[in-house]
Formats: sequence, structure tokens, C-alpha cells
Amino acid sequence: MITATANGRNSVPAGPPAAKAAIRTEDLRKTYKSSRGDVEAVRGIDLDIPQGEFFGLLGPNGAGKSTTIGMLTTLVHPTGGRAWVAGHDVTRQPVAVKRRIGVVTQNNTLDMQLTVAENLEFRSRFFGLSKAVAARRAAQLIDAFGLSDRKNAMADQLSGGQGRRLMIARALVHQPDVLFLDEPTAGLDPQTRVNLWDILKVLHAQGQTILLTTHYMEEAEALCDRIAVVDHGKILAEGTLGKLLADAGAETIVTVRYEQPVPDGLAERAGLADRPGVTKVETDGDQIRVFSGDPEGLLGDLVNIGAASGLHVRDATEAKPSLETAFLALTGREYRE
Repeated sequence: MITATANGRNSVPAGPPAAKAAIRTEDLRKTYKSSRGDVEAVRGIDLDIPQGEFFGLLGPNGAGKSTTIGMLTTLVHPTGGRAWVAGHDVTRQPVAVKRRIGVVTQNNTLDMQLTVAENLEFRSRFFGLSKAVAARRAAQLIDAFGLSDRKNAMADQLSGGQGRRLMIARALVHQPDVLFLDEPTAGLDPQTRVNLWDILKVLHAQGQTILLTTHYMEEAEALCDRIAVVDHGKILAEGTLGKLLADAGAETIVTVRYEQPVPDGLAERAGLADRPGVTKVETDGDQIRVFSGDPEGLLGDLVNIGAASGLHVRDATEAKPSLETAFLALTGREYRE
């Protein structure tokens, strides 16, 4: 178990309208000045995340996720709207906010000249814990995060998964009200990723409020109570997984790849778009992709349509409705830099 230790921290005082919310924003905005004019990175985001919720923030590259996290963690100054974290205004009370949040970035920010234990103890002292309490807190977290056999190892001697576990442990030394995780499992192997999920599930079960950004759809599905999909600085959809699937009109995607390029106009001549339940048909090189809410028999039809034109099937897939299909329906399929 990951349990709290007594450190004498006072309870969070009542604050503005967000006093009972872990995170709340009202029309939060950020505009950057550039030589090419104003760039609206965040264009009016409203969030209301209660205490104890595991909330996911998803979006393509450049959607505004990092800027939003930057404003909530006081690293980026908003140009419009307001935001509160743990009942404190991020602009007017940045020090109070910093004392009540833990942040794990995608990049490794461990002190490589310190051991595992020292990374935790020094961070604890930074937040005002006594030397004795800091040592106890470090020992507790080392045990909870499975780092006991590495406690005296230098940070630069850790594997990727060990380093990421230590970063999360370090973010928790002062028992923050809100934990921000920015793509915490990026670049990790599947086994390490799943093990980290187990740790995060325990934290959540014990009441920790967590805001997660990730590019792994299955990660958000496995961990998050609610999810917001962000693009072009605005929230496109928000809610539970079931609500997102319903609101986004997520459908089954049937894709057939042929051994030869698809002739121009084949999908139109075959009347695919007129088939009941079909909302979109895409032809791309040697494949046809059909979005449908009623996919029964569709795969066989695509095989027959191809055969009638002398096309032999190379492979075929049928992707059932999921967070990934909802995400693509909301944000599109184009590449993002």
C-alpha cells in the first residue's frame, strides 16, 4: 500500500468557486506572440475535475495539452480566463498551487548525481519535511514503488521503467492534492507500462487526484474515469468512455487492402456510401476504408466488390468502436508534426 505519513501539513483552506474541485478552469486561454502573428494555443477551455478523479487529457500534437498543463502547474501564464488547482488561483496564488501539486514530465528530470534515496529525501526537505521525516517518507516510497534493491544506486544507473517509477515517487513525497502526469509511459516497453498502470490504479484507489496526458488510447481506457479530447486549443468532447463513444458517433472501421491499387470511382460505382449505416468511405492507394454503424456483411461485400474488378485481397481488418476510433472521428486522420 502507498500510505500517507504524518508531516504536519495543514489542510487546504477554502478557496474561490473551485474550493471543492481539484481542478477548475473557466474560459482558460493562452495566446503566444510570434513574428507571424498571434498563435492561439488554448482557446477557451472549461474543466471541472472533482477530488479523487483520474482525468485524461488527449489530443494530437499541437492540440494545446502541454500549454494547458503548463498553465495549471503555474509554468505558463494565461492570457485569458481563470484556473484554480486545489482551491487556489494559479495566477494569483502560484506558490500555494506549487505546494499542492506533483508533476511528472515526459523527460527525465531526476538529479543524476544523487542516489534513488537522495532524490526522494532532498525533494522532501525542499517541501519542509524534517530530516527524519524525509528519510521515513523516502523509505516508504522506495518500498511502495519496488525500488528497495536500487535505493543506493545513482539515478543514471536506473532502467527507463525504474527511472519513471522514481519520478512518480518523487512527485508524491509531499502528498500533493493533484498529481499531473505528462505522458508518463512514453517510450517504455509494454510490460513496464502495465506495471506502472498498476501503481497508478493503487494511487487512484487511495483517493489521489490525477490528471494524465497520453498518446496511448488503451492507457486512457484502462485508467481514466473521464476523458477530454482537445484539438486546436478547444475541448471537442468530454465524459466517460461510454459517453465519448456515443457523442463522437464512433463506428466500426472496415479496411480492405488489395494487391493492386483501387481503380478511381470504384467505391462510388459500388454504392458503398449509400449502404445503410455507412457514414464515410475513404479510398487510399490500394485500400478502401469504410466507417459504419452497421457493419454486418460489409467485409464480405468489399471482398466481392474487389473481386468483380479483378482485385485480390491482401489483408482485411475490422476495428470495433473504441476510444481510438472516437478520437480519430473527432480529430481527423491527418499527420501532425
